[in-house]
Amino acid sequence: MAAAWILGASTCATMILSILFFPKVHLGKLRADSYWLITLTGALLVLATGTAKIGDVARELTSNTPINPLKILVLFISMTVLSVFLDEVGFFAFLAAKALRIARSSQIALFVSLYVTVSVLTVFTSNDIIILTFTPFICYFAKNAGISPVPYLFAEFIAANTWSMALIIGNPTNIYLATAGGIGFGEYVKLMILPTVAAGIVSFGVLFLIFRKKLSEKIVGTAPPAFIKDKPLLITGLVHLGLCTVLLAVSSYVGFEMWYIALGFAVSLFICTLVISAARKKKPSELGACLKRAPWQLIPFVLSMFVIILALEENGVTESIARFFGTDQTVWKYGAASFLSSNVINNIPMSVLFSSISGTLEGSARTGALFASIIGSNLGAFLTPIGALAGMMWSSILKKHDVPFSFGKFVKYGVLVSVPTAGAALAVLSLLLG
Repeated sequence: MAAAWILGASTCATMILSILFFPKVHLGKLRADSYWLITLTGALLVLATGTAKIGDVARELTSNTPINPLKILVLFISMTVLSVFLDEVGFFAFLAAKALRIARSSQIALFVSLYVTVSVLTVFTSNDIIILTFTPFICYFAKNAGISPVPYLFAEFIAANTWSMALIIGNPTNIYLATAGGIGFGEYVKLMILPTVAAGIVSFGVLFLIFRKKLSEKIVGTAPPAFIKDKPLLITGLVHLGLCTVLLAVSSYVGFEMWYIALGFAVSLFICTLVISAARKKKPSELGACLKRAPWQLIPFVLSMFVIILALEENGVTESIARFFGTDQTVWKYGAASFLSSNVINNIPMSVLFSSISGTLEGSARTGALFASIIGSNLGAFLTPIGALAGMMWSSILKKHDVPFSFGKFVKYGVLVSVPTAGAALAVLSLLLG
């Protein structure tokens, strides 16, 4: 047990330090994110020392179970490709520009419009995609409008990581925890929609109170033009995403695994785009962008953390943690623990760990633990930039656009928003579960 503790803790600690101090590794002309290289190293050490057995890892990766991490990765990457495609044809930029035009010269109207737009889009796509596409747009517009980008950037980040709780597909942590617990699309929505709405209302209210003075100034610039780059491809992308979401919603009732559906629609999108491009005699540049922007780094990261958590599970560590938490008040215990743990080991490793811990529970105790952990994995991103991959990407984009937003400022705003928001979501979940 000691070896599993030491290797797991040291890997997570080193990963967090890398995110803070050396996020990129340069090998000649190659650049790679350091966090997954470190977790990969940790996983290899776990295997080399025999803390986890290669045979056990191979068995889990080839098992025909919903918790198989390969299935979860296929599901998330496929959904990401569907969302990235829409961004490549200008869908998200078009909606953002429309929202800005509706606001005209009122920052309050713009603030509300942006929050609503990001929230709705996040529900049906994913928080990471929204942050990657909207953040540069906000930086660009604020600079040209002569206004502070801070209220809009933080509101965008909060909205994306709040409303990502609504559906399973909103966050890879949702997918992992829900799948690990055998929770279907319909059951997930039934229990998570009200906590998400409560969190959304509270987070917006706190954000407005924080930034109300800055929002009183008028906008002096103009919104950029809003146009769709390619309408036929836009329709193709929207049809695929819409039908995929509908089929995911009924997948648990027809006995069809979600990863099959998502992969099928991603492949179909590629085939349809290739046919359209061939008919036009043009290169399918959108597909190349989708492949380039897909989160491939999640594959070594998730698989490495899976190996480390498997070692903790095999050595009785996760069972010890579960005994410490007990079986009563699991919503509050697991909610608070997952919320804080996300900011110690990042929310994806936390989700892998907590899926194993909650797996020792049964009945309503397990249900409460799993859904509370989902809330913690999403809202924990508010507290510090290292709480989620979305926060790390968001901070990186801000640096590229020379927007000052220090770690301290993030924590200052994060505490004010995250604590009441998480409290509201957990309270509603607790009431729903009785």
